Formats: sequence, C-alpha cells, structure tokens
Amino acid sequence: MPLPSSPDKLPFHHNISLTVSLQVGTPPQNVTMVLDTGSEFSWLYCNQTRPNQTTFDPSRSTSYSNISCSSPTCTTRTRDFTIPVSCDSNKLCHTTLSYADMSSVEGALGSDTFRAGSSEMPKTIFGCMFSGFSSNPDEDAKTTGLMGMNRGSLSFVSQMGFRKFSYCIANSDFLGVLLLGDANFTWLAPLNYTPLIQISTPLPYFNRVAYTVQFEGIKVSGKLLPLEKSLFAPDHTGAGQTMVDSGTQFTYLLGPVYEALKSEFLNQTTRVLRSLNEPNFVFQGGMDLCYRVPLNQTRLPPLPTVSLLFQGAEMKISGDPLLYRVPGEVRDGNDAVYCFTFGNSDLLGVEAYVVGNLHQQNVWMEFDLEKSRIGLAPVQCALAVQKFDLVKDCKCVFARDMLVIVT
Repeated sequence: MPLPSSPDKLPFHHNISLTVSLQVGTPPQNVTMVLDTGSEFSWLYCNQTRPNQTTFDPSRSTSYSNISCSSPTCTTRTRDFTIPVSCDSNKLCHTTLSYADMSSVEGALGSDTFRAGSSEMPKTIFGCMFSGFSSNPDEDAKTTGLMGMNRGSLSFVSQMGFRKFSYCIANSDFLGVLLLGDANFTWLAPLNYTPLIQISTPLPYFNRVAYTVQFEGIKVSGKLLPLEKSLFAPDHTGAGQTMVDSGTQFTYLLGPVYEALKSEFLNQTTRVLRSLNEPNFVFQGGMDLCYRVPLNQTRLPPLPTVSLLFQGAEMKISGDPLLYRVPGEVRDGNDAVYCFTFGNSDLLGVEAYVVGNLHQQNVWMEFDLEKSRIGLAPVQCALAVQKFDLVKDCKCVFARDMLVIVT
C-alpha cells in the first residue's frame, strides 16, 4: 500500500520495541501493547481467528461501544490521520493505518474502558482492527496492539488527560518503567530539558503531532563533527525534523549527517574492529556500516562514545548499544556480523531524523506536554524499577517489558 507524502509512522519495525500490559473492557481482558511515541492512534487486534495470538473480543465487553461514521469523533477528531477515515457497510467509522515497512492494519473505531493499575479510563477511543499485513509476524504475535503516545487529539495520553509522562528503558535483561503523571522523586537526577518544536502552518513533510526537538550536532569521543547548523533544521517543506520515537528501534539520520558520523566512527574504530567490506550489505535498508566480530569474542572492544546534541540537552550513547548483531549472519564460519546502530534516512526515503529506543536506554525520558519540552537524565533503569517496587502504595503494574505506574 503506498504511503501518503507525510507519514504518520516511519519505516521501521515498530514491534521490536517496548510493551506494556493493560486491561480493557468489562469484564477486563488482558492486552499487551507496543508503547509508541511516534504514533497517534491506539489499536487492538479484534480478529478472533488470529492463530496463537492474543486478541481483544469486543462482543465479550459490556462497556464497548461502536463509533459511527457520522459522529463528531469520526468527522473531526481524526484530522491528523494520514489516510482519511471512511464509512463502512455498517455505517461505522473505518480506518486504515499503514506503515512504511509495508505493514498495515484495518478496522473500525470503538471505545471501551482501559485500566492501568487502580486507574480506570472509560470511553477510551481506539481502533478495533480485524485485518492487516505484518512485515514481522513473529514479533507481532507477541502483542495485542499498539499504544499511540504522541500529541495527537486521539493519542492515549491526550485522551487520558496526562500532561506529563516518563519512561526509562533498561537493557534487555530488565524491566523498564512507564510513569503516567509527575516524576517527583528525590533519587532522580536533575533533568536537562530541550523544547519541543512546533510549526502551526501545515507543511507536507512535517508531522505536527510528533515529539520534535531541535537537533544541533554530534560528537564522537568528544570531537564535534564539522556540520552546518542548517543541516539540522526543517526546511520550507518540513523535511528534516528530529523526532523522538519509542516505537523505532534504531536511530536514523539524514544523509549528509549520517555520512559524516559514519566516516568518523569508522576512522575511530579502525584499529579495534574489522570492517565487513561488503558494499551491497545494508541491514534493514538503512544501516550500511557493519563489522566482522569473531564468534568466540565474548565482549565488544571499547567503542567511541557518540553524543547527540539537542538544544539544552545531550544524549550520550556508549558501549553495546552502538553495535547490533545481525541475526543469522555469519562469515567464513567464524565471524558474526555487527552493524552500527545509526542508519541513513535517505536510503529509506524518510525525510526526518528519528531517535530510536535503543539509544534511549538508561535515560530517564520525561515528556512534559504542559510546558512543551522533553527532559533527559542518565539513570540505571534496572535500579529505578527496584526503587518503585519498594514504594509503599505504588500504583504499579508489572508488564512484560515495563513497569506501569500511574501517579
């Protein structure tokens, strides 16, 4: 399915990501949803014929309501959807959500009660999806749907009225934390804030409901890359915005910036890593800096630190999150293939910078909608989970990947 010129979701495997567990309906049904700050609309699979996959059954919920195509919700609140809603044969509000990795879902809008911990959120609007195509069915089978967390009017946080939320992504061995509400904890380091960029004029390539920040530069082991500031600013079409996206695994940079980072990282790793040297090998369509690492090597060598500089804040990436082992790729029976976890947006046809969840690991990420800013602070997320577990009267829900807390 072709995408419109201004995609609501960028071309990545949104399901290799963070998941939270909630309950939906009356009586409650357990669902698992991908946490996605890059999408607006939340949805659940409602097709009961999905083999070996969890679904939500609206017929079993006494609080579920259909949304007609003539309702104000359908006619006005879906204005930020990139594919316009329509009226199905039952006069219900029909939507199709399509992602640039060619996955898509299709169904009707409905509403029901969502529960997180002891908090109930009645009449939450979401998509009840009955069909779709997945580019990664094995991963999709592990979840029931997607939780849209951007600034659109129908996103989960907008509907719930939360003016602030935070998350902390641990490495793969530990839970993370999703906090809905204020993060007033004495143990949390002071946050450095970067303002959210807003453009009121509609532009063809600018996503107005994304969490867009001002990207200002990149350092590699403290060395500032010599790049023009204009490379980091959106142009007159809106192309070139920088989005913080928990639903994207890796980080993607526009061509000139990516090539400068790739060149410097390659130069600084020449003595400790062996380059793959296969010009036609491009991982996930956008990552073309790869290395050969002996299978018997248990640890990666010391790697240069990459720092992303934003207005008022900095995100440092070091160690293992800089390289990703490509599954199933072995050379000469002895070497695994590892790729640099920054990709080239241009190779994917994406007119944006995207900061993915892998590079948000062990960073407290606060999304302050009231003051229109994002706060960052380094923190060991595994320890943060332990601290919440010890808090008396904590409104906590342990999910598969994240601890959900409502304040």
